[in-house]
Amino acid sequence: MRYEYKTKDTCSQMIRFDIDGNVISNIEFYGGCNGNLKAISKLLEGSTVEEIENKLLGNTCGRRATSCADQLAHAVREAYDKLS
Repeated sequence: MRYEYKTKDTCSQMIRFDIDGNVISNIEFYGGCNGNLKAISKLLEGSTVEEIENKLLGNTCGRRATSCADQLAHAVREAYDKLS
């Protein structure tokens, strides 16, 4: 299933990805640091919700309390919880 998440307090405005059970694929960020976010998407392809949370949850950017990576961790958890 394709899921769309509107980010909060980051340069990226939205994250889209596919979720099948607890496996995430086809991650796309809209806005933000294009090169870094493409790399994150490639590195996490096929990861589970739990793996993404363990790696990214709590990651900050500058003085912000969140980051695009942290927002992805929140997004995959929200998607998983809604589908469960």
